[in-house]
Amino acid sequence: MKRLPTTLAVALCACALLAGQDHHHSGPIPKLGAISFPVSCSKPAQNRIEHGLALLHSFLFDDAEAEFQAAATEDSTCAMAFWAEAIGLYRPLAYRPGDADVKRGWELIQQAQALDAKTPRERDYINAAAAFYRADVPNHGRDYDTRNHEYSTTLEKLYKAYPNDPEAAVFYALSLLTFADSQDPVADSEKAIAILTPIFRDNPNHPGVAHYLIHAADSPQLAPKGLEAARRYAQIAPAAPHALHMPSHIFARLGLWQEDIQSNLASLDATRHSSNVHVGAEHQLHAMEFLEYAYLQTGEDAKAEQLVKEQTEIGYEHVDKNLIDYVNQNRANSPAMFYVETRNWPAAAALNPDPKAEPYNQAITYWARAVAAGHLRNLGGAQQAVQQYDALLEATRQGPRPSIARRMSTKHDEAHAWLAFVQGKDDEALGLLRALAAKQDLEGKGEVELPAHEMLADMLLEMRRTPEALAEFEKSLQVDPNRFNGLYGAGKAAESLSHNDEARGYYAQLIKNCAAAPSQRTELTSVRASPVMNH
Repeated sequence: MKRLPTTLAVALCACALLAGQDHHHSGPIPKLGAISFPVSCSKPAQNRIEHGLALLHSFLFDDAEAEFQAAATEDSTCAMAFWAEAIGLYRPLAYRPGDADVKRGWELIQQAQALDAKTPRERDYINAAAAFYRADVPNHGRDYDTRNHEYSTTLEKLYKAYPNDPEAAVFYALSLLTFADSQDPVADSEKAIAILTPIFRDNPNHPGVAHYLIHAADSPQLAPKGLEAARRYAQIAPAAPHALHMPSHIFARLGLWQEDIQSNLASLDATRHSSNVHVGAEHQLHAMEFLEYAYLQTGEDAKAEQLVKEQTEIGYEHVDKNLIDYVNQNRANSPAMFYVETRNWPAAAALNPDPKAEPYNQAITYWARAVAAGHLRNLGGAQQAVQQYDALLEATRQGPRPSIARRMSTKHDEAHAWLAFVQGKDDEALGLLRALAAKQDLEGKGEVELPAHEMLADMLLEMRRTPEALAEFEKSLQVDPNRFNGLYGAGKAAESLSHNDEARGYYAQLIKNCAAAPSQRTELTSVRASPVMNH
């Protein structure tokens, strides 16, 4: 299951305060949802903290920080205001706090501890945050993963100690989704879903519950469990562009392309035109990435291609400084996705990376070139692409963020599989892809990545092993339903085997999905002219 960037499932930070909002109300917060978090502070300070938590749960981080700072100004004796400001610097599922943020977080927790919170519950919240931020000498060198696990363990105790406190449950469930080193991310997600589902039932307007349920269910295996939250979250917090986008993570998993498209169009509109909120352009990039993918599944290639162009026009100065590498990821992934999904192999083979981009982002381009070279049976091109990918993988391992190398393993094996295919090493090529497919069966894949089962099926078709190809297409469509190339490939394989009823079913679904698309893609023309559709 993908947690952090390839798609950067959630890495979105806001850049300014919500305008025109009343920060002194209680109860439901207009257009952000409802948070109830009683603390022993002045009423204005409590309102500020609750409002800030609503912002925080929809990843409006800077806005939340301003609210927490205002709470401390309202009531300088409010220990929980300093706790809130510290916890606002911990931005899981977005990006890891830098050294300066960790240092500042520890200073804030020390301030909270010095104020001596008035209730055991408040002291427990502050001590839980201290488990992440503390810089005592024996633990000063703790890495992020160690801090994260210790924080989660402390949150579990908090959750069990205060079973009627929704925020304790929400923060603990969120912590379960942050383990980059998890050996069983699906099990972690299932545990989070079990915690959040009853909270969602009792608190249907809580933005964090809906948001984190979507993240917990963001895998092929669990996506149906997130559908209710996906259809609810945008209604809870329509002032937050991320809340408008986030449901598309589930819609993409379930092949609900029109809902996916509408979700991301709404998010884009909010980021570009809303008079209530001003946010960084990373919100646009994230929505565009999902929108491009959905358009490709519905045959709307011209719209997808326009998004490729628009994504290149967003510069570093328009995004949160912590997400510069996301701009580079997007610039590499967007054209690669477009050409590979439309099977324009010459164009994919001609892509060039940005030499100023990070090695792990340059590698995306060489992955696309390796896949294209495989389909073109270009041995030299495949060898060169794989050599470049391997060199960039090693550079990542030796670079400042070596943990990212783990996320490069799928594209590494896919690139090597297509090289082996061109070399005539069929067993090696298929073995690499079968292993990836088995891994994705257990862990899932990124929302806008190609399914390994589909790539395996595609290779089997190239080898003229059609019955095996059909079986793999069928497996792929079970976990990644309604994909354009999955439906077309399955229909083509079934038709060539004279399984005409089966082929007709796949083709009919493809035509239905692409009802609004101009029939420019050759596959759609082929399907509409197929004898099985005109019998």
